[in-house]
Amino acid sequence: MTLPLAYWVHNLSPFLVQFSDTVGIRYYGLAYLAGFAAGWYLLNSYGRKGLTALNHERIADLMTALVIGVLVGGRLGYFLFYQPSELVRDPFIILRVWEGGMASHGGFIGVALALAWCARGFRMPWVHLSDLVSSVAPAGIFFGRIANFINGELWGRPTRVPWAVIFPESARPGTPTILIEPRHPSQLYAAALEGLLLLGLTQWLLWKTPWLRQKPGRITGVFLLAYAVVRSITELYREPDAGLILGLTRGTFYSIFLVLGGLALLLLPSKPLPTLTPAEPTKS
Repeated sequence: MTLPLAYWVHNLSPFLVQFSDTVGIRYYGLAYLAGFAAGWYLLNSYGRKGLTALNHERIADLMTALVIGVLVGGRLGYFLFYQPSELVRDPFIILRVWEGGMASHGGFIGVALALAWCARGFRMPWVHLSDLVSSVAPAGIFFGRIANFINGELWGRPTRVPWAVIFPESARPGTPTILIEPRHPSQLYAAALEGLLLLGLTQWLLWKTPWLRQKPGRITGVFLLAYAVVRSITELYREPDAGLILGLTRGTFYSIFLVLGGLALLLLPSKPLPTLTPAEPTKS
């Protein structure tokens, strides 16, 4: 059955500036820079408003740890959770970052480890740092999902909704465009729900409730639960990119563990934060 070209055909380049077939300035890399820049700005604004005792130097240390945690955790998580056979076949594939491949759930694990390391070094409660980071993480998720759309990856399931998009990469090479099924732009759904919606929710909890100081860990718990819910919703429209587990897509299945972590943080007793004094800058 042929389809009239009533849908937009995705033709965006993954490069802002391209030097060769594989080398250039990619939007995906810029998305990570934008996400970390947003995190830097928000964390510093919390410090200026007295919401945290983190000073400028500590925030720089925290951001460095988060960058490493996100990149290493996201990269390892992608192959361990989605492409383990590829990692076994070619272990060096993990170093070829220009070929893409990041997993948000792996990034969460990397961030959790980075926060544990910083909490120990800063002598601050882990739950306080996790609440701060949970309130800025959706900004990075938003930019990442926009980059997914620009790259034409992680496309959605076939549909006939008016806003559907034809992703040429979703079909076999050489398939005429008129024969390619239009699909949900699930990357944009994720950008709206996992990114903008959760950013608004966590910012409201941080600024408009006493949870940050009085019930540390609750903001993180809500974030984990909310992310699991909206991720499961977006998975309904996203074409599975790996085999199902117990009849669930990988994204939905791995979100179960986020639900467990979120419930633990919400249900376990929490103590108000002690009076936090700004850390003194390290003397060189």
